[in-house]
Amino acid sequence: MKENKEHTNQLSKQDVEMQIIEVLKTVYDPEIPVDVYELGLIYEIKLDEEFNSEVLMTLTSPSCPVAESLPEEVRQKIEALWSVKSCVVTMVWEPSWNKDMMSEEAKFELGFM
Repeated sequence: MKENKEHTNQLSKQDVEMQIIEVLKTVYDPEIPVDVYELGLIYEIKLDEEFNSEVLMTLTSPSCPVAESLPEEVRQKIEALWSVKSCVVTMVWEPSWNKDMMSEEAKFELGFM
């Protein structure tokens, strides 16, 4: 159980979403030197009133070698945030990921610009 529950009353969903985004920027596909958020692998972040979260994400390919470990790393890092009560990561395959989903920063880093 999280110790700082009383502090969550002072946070907005937007505050917690920004914390989640910051932690997502620390998760990398080991084959690509760009984080999962900038790669465009995160489709949606949902938060309820108690700061339970659900992250809809995809992978660059269904046969990605980290198909099991990457979503689990995302879940663990989000749940480690003091402001988040729980996290469920839901894998989605539609729409299929493509390089146009990457941020400008990711495209630059990978030489697509």
